This record gives sequence, structure tokens and C-alpha cells, in this order.
Amino acid sequence: MSTILLVDDDVDSLWMLQIILAGHGYHILLAEGGEAALDKAAQCLPDLIVTDWNMPGMDGIALCERLKFYPALAQIPVVMASGRIPPKEKSTLWNVFLSKPVDLGVLECAIDSLLAKRLSGPQTRINLPAPAVSRWQPIPSKLWV
Repeated sequence: MSTILLVDDDVDSLWMLQIILAGHGYHILLAEGGEAALDKAAQCLPDLIVTDWNMPGMDGIALCERLKFYPALAQIPVVMASGRIPPKEKSTLWNVFLSKPVDLGVLECAIDSLLAKRLSGPQTRINLPAPAVSRWQPIPSKLWV
């Protein structure tokens, strides 16, 4: 089950998206702003983040910039949603930009696509030591050929 962090200062939007995405089998985390989202992302390492652009305090762009500072968080795909006009150039801060009101079918397709790409990509291990060599491992022998 993939974990999605939803970030928006509009509680009604958070609850609506939570109900819809949880119904599709995703584990949902909620944050009502960029600061709370950064804390939750650091604690839980979600598989994907859906954030609003316009929020008081740390907005969606500042959140994306801060995520890129941390190696463990930098590779999390981000869907940016906003009522603003999308930027003409594609940003490297997020993977998908959706205009509000968000078409739920398009959002679901974007989420499915980003999660499939992330799960099918190379898996990296972070700070995990190599397994200890067992003295009971079989020794290759030419006698058994």
C-alpha cells in the first residue's frame, strides 16, 4: 500500500481527497501547511506528495524547495495543484502541475503513473550495512560438477 501525503490549508479539500484516495487503497497522511508537511514527510517518508501552491507560511513552492535539500525526501514525486496560472517552463521542483479545481480522474492517473514509475525504478538502500557473512554458506566446489 502506497502512502500519500496531502498538503493544503483548506481542510475541506484535504478531507475530500482523503476519502477518495483512501477508497482507492492508499494510506493517506494529512498536513495543513508546508511546515507540518515537511515534518510528516521526514517522519513517514511518503511515496508521493500532493500539495497546494497557495498556503500561508510555507507555500507549496517553498515546501518543494525544502524537500530537495534532504536526500531521503528529494526523490519523492510531487503533484502541485493551484488556482494560479501554471508556469510556462516546467519546474524541476514538482513532477506534475494540476490546475484547480482539480479533475479527480486526472489526479488519479497522475498518482498512478508517478507511483508506478517510482516503484519500478532502481531501488536504493540508504544507510543499511551489508549483511554479515555466514560461516555456514556453502563453498563452491568443482567436485559437484
